[in-house]
Amino acid sequence: MIKKATYFLLLILISGNLYGQQRKLQHRPYADQRLFHLGFTLGLHTQDLILTQSGFINENGEVWFSEIPAYSPGFAVGIIGDMYLNRFINLRAIPSLYLGDKKFVFREQSSGEEFTTQIRNNYIALPLHLKISADRINNFRPYVLVGGYGSLELASTKNRAVLLKPYDAGIEFGVGCDFYLPLFKLAPELKFSFGLADILEKERNDLKDDDLRKYANSLSKAVQRMITLSFHFE
Repeated sequence: MIKKATYFLLLILISGNLYGQQRKLQHRPYADQRLFHLGFTLGLHTQDLILTQSGFINENGEVWFSEIPAYSPGFAVGIIGDMYLNRFINLRAIPSLYLGDKKFVFREQSSGEEFTTQIRNNYIALPLHLKISADRINNFRPYVLVGGYGSLELASTKNRAVLLKPYDAGIEFGVGCDFYLPLFKLAPELKFSFGLADILEKERNDLKDDDLRKYANSLSKAVQRMITLSFHFE
């Protein structure tokens, strides 16, 4: 009986030792329990527009169409404000500055003639997200986020073929993972933004060059899309 009990105790000790080897020392074990904390974020993004063509025919019988043929990378920087709601959910506000541009190619339907232009699109955005996290596994914790944003263009470029409204709003979805380091928490995050408003400015009193009107009239709607890869430091 004593021999059996000894074997059983050894088995428990060995099992506990193996389990302990699978677990790692947790960095910053109470970081997620703070009611409120701050951080900052750096990232890269690509801006895009979903364009709707108007089919406008000018006095010369020309019909122009437009597209954005390629993504142009931009830079983003922001401040993180995080509020703890419960074990799995946090409320986050991340006011951010986005610096980027969009390249438009206009093409005439019959002749194939092309016109290319580029506009700067720098704006301040205020996203508000719910961060929904899984259980922490050693020193990492995956999460998803859902929310919305509002944005304000800093300076619109006038007298261009395309002019965008200064205000926009939309919804956002994303995925990320918190990595707990000894001194701070690092979180790579991939976020998708979908604008809900038509941001194409149709009243073009700013146009001084009449040749640009045929390009401006070729579009009837523009809705913003964006993909952002961010690195959060908290």
